[in-house]
Amino acid sequence: MQLMPLPNRMLQCGQMKLDLSQPHVMGILNVTPDSFSDGGKHNTKDQAIAYALQMIEDGASIIDVGGESTRPGASVVEVDDEIRRVVPVVEELAKHDVIISIDTSQPEVIKAAVQAGAHVWNDVRALTRPHALLTAAELNIPVIIMHMRGEPTTMNNLDQYDDVTTDVIKELQQRVDDAIQAGVKPENIVIDPGFGFAKNAQQNLKLLNEFYKLNDMGYPILSALSRKRFIGEALGGADAQNRAMGSVAAHLFSIQQGACMVRAHDVKAMSDAIKVWQAMNNLGV
Repeated sequence: MQLMPLPNRMLQCGQMKLDLSQPHVMGILNVTPDSFSDGGKHNTKDQAIAYALQMIEDGASIIDVGGESTRPGASVVEVDDEIRRVVPVVEELAKHDVIISIDTSQPEVIKAAVQAGAHVWNDVRALTRPHALLTAAELNIPVIIMHMRGEPTTMNNLDQYDDVTTDVIKELQQRVDDAIQAGVKPENIVIDPGFGFAKNAQQNLKLLNEFYKLNDMGYPILSALSRKRFIGEALGGADAQNRAMGSVAAHLFSIQQGACMVRAHDVKAMSDAIKVWQAMNNLGV
């Protein structure tokens, strides 16, 4: 496969810049009791910070802090509870040299997190919550717009596509257009095709195989498929804890097709794989 060049640009993240000409690992920090892979492991402040620092040492450029599980059928989290989970962790992480993204759909949560030191809004609901578009424009921070249909409680019933890749791009483009019309700067937009959200296993694999088509939208791309169910199905039914190598392989495939960020549970394995990929790429292999 011909490698897709990554965008030669910087993503401004507060006082820091992220060089998008090289792939980056976004380490997943779920401060929740019920996330599908690691729920409850890091839901105290001390546990969360210790794990985040380990991910930074292992090669994460970005730490993605989430206070609400978006696994299929996940319970709704009240805004105050989400803020209480996220903000103390952000305040502590802000003392370290790392970019902090917040995995939330709530404008009130991202406002509180940015005030505490966060840099990036990672919204699986693509700024569809009330006042989200206006908030994104006002905060003037990078925002990751992800494709999903419905909510985590309903998305598994909404996987009807004429062509999954074409439809995902069309629906993502509409959300991007809405964001720009609301005042979000194009240079602040990152897109995410939403692996595992309102897509069955075959659709996820097709989307991964045609990931390169997302480049036509003209925005940096995040690939976030770590330990997803379709990885387990491709591995013959492996549970979440046994999907690390499959996730690394799939993420590398998306990097080859233009992803400049990958959102990963297994940061050390992912970072090492990228180093090998870069060494091969530098030799022109």
